[in-house]
Amino acid sequence: MSETTPSPSARPGIIIATLALAGIVAALMQTLVVPLIGDLPTLLGASASSTTWVITVTLLTAAIATPVAGRLGDMYGKKRLILACTAPLVLGSVVCALSSSVVPMVAGRGLQGLGMGIVPLGISLLRDVLPAQRVGSAIALMSASMGVGGALGLPFSAAIAENGSWRTLFWVAAGLSLVVAGMVVAFVPQGVARVRPGRFDLVGAVGLGAGLVALLLAISRGSDWGWASGTTISLFVGAVAVLLVWGWWELRTRDPLVDLRVTARPQVLMTNLASVLVGFAMYAQSLVLPQLLQLPVETGFGLGQSMIAMGLWMAPAGLMMMAIAPVGAKLSATRGPKTTLALGALIIALGYASSTLLLGSTWGVLVVTLVCNSGVGLAYGAMPALIMSAVPQDETAAANSFNALMRSIGSSVAAAIMGMILAHMTMDFGGTALPTETGFRTALLIGAGVGLAAAVVAFLIPVRRASATGEPEQAVEKVTQAA
Repeated sequence: MSETTPSPSARPGIIIATLALAGIVAALMQTLVVPLIGDLPTLLGASASSTTWVITVTLLTAAIATPVAGRLGDMYGKKRLILACTAPLVLGSVVCALSSSVVPMVAGRGLQGLGMGIVPLGISLLRDVLPAQRVGSAIALMSASMGVGGALGLPFSAAIAENGSWRTLFWVAAGLSLVVAGMVVAFVPQGVARVRPGRFDLVGAVGLGAGLVALLLAISRGSDWGWASGTTISLFVGAVAVLLVWGWWELRTRDPLVDLRVTARPQVLMTNLASVLVGFAMYAQSLVLPQLLQLPVETGFGLGQSMIAMGLWMAPAGLMMMAIAPVGAKLSATRGPKTTLALGALIIALGYASSTLLLGSTWGVLVVTLVCNSGVGLAYGAMPALIMSAVPQDETAAANSFNALMRSIGSSVAAAIMGMILAHMTMDFGGTALPTETGFRTALLIGAGVGLAAAVVAFLIPVRRASATGEPEQAVEKVTQAA
């Protein structure tokens, strides 16, 4: 393994700002098309069922690309892979901007999904290139960039879509991605890579990709196809079969895509389980509350906000994640990231529970989102610290990418469950089926339960401060000495 130490000329503040901006831009791609969902069939001349792939394909390609990018980052250098991730962001944005039909739009959105490995790669690179006292707060800030990008994407996209051409969204996205690439080249040093990177596990990558595509397709489209339909059941069965074979292969190959023996360590395994639950809890409220904000006041519980107004009411929650990051870093430094993760999950549950009293006004919804995202900010900053303190330094990018994948799976499950609840608990409103107030409250109570479950899992994480090699002990010292 080849290691680098922070260069005396490297400025930590600029490195952190550059990587955080990269994470925000990558996350922006996820919510970029939300204001266009209702108009996509007209804009692209396709059916509503066909245009849903504009959303789904980004999720699928991101799920496949994230662990692959993490492994390649450990092998060949994290900065190099971050730059590689910006290329499909630019190309995909340009393809989308020039699209006039659904096929090139889906292709462009798929390319944008390939860039989602930037955040776990950036988190791992921070450990390599920053002074020890800056690592903890930087990791928390980088982790929060996902929430900030997602939250800011709604008002940003809505404002452009309502006041200009929808194609401008993608040209702006392409420009921001180019800016990020230039800043990474100029300001970010190289990280740690292996002297002998070994062979890339192509079989493992194909196997994991096939299993994840089958699983996520079944989860994301099951409500449309029918949960008991032959297609949905076949995808679930196929996903289980492929992932079992993939696991068998990974345990027997010399250079696995994902080192399952490392991920089976109790600290890593339990953190990944908590990540699934936190990913669910994070996404559920960001899916449910925007709908509530936009429902007509005439329903008796809707808040009658426009798309832009909804985005502006939701945006402070993303900024709260960024604001809470330094607090989480200090808590992890004094009490350990396990405590921070457990506290964050409890705060998420509290935010959901508060919705039982606060859903009657836009200010009440704002409070709910601020509380929930405060907890998410604490949890997202703690999870990479727990992962990196339990794995060798030359596997941090792969381990963080797998952890990001677990959060994505949690978010996908949340989308399926919340969508199913709101689709089945409906009322007739002028000939249109709209979710009922009971449906919203049920969905939010489920979010509270998942937050509590994440807290329980976090409390049960058996933190190990060292392995036989001693590398995780070094990671603990570096991650938790943050101020």
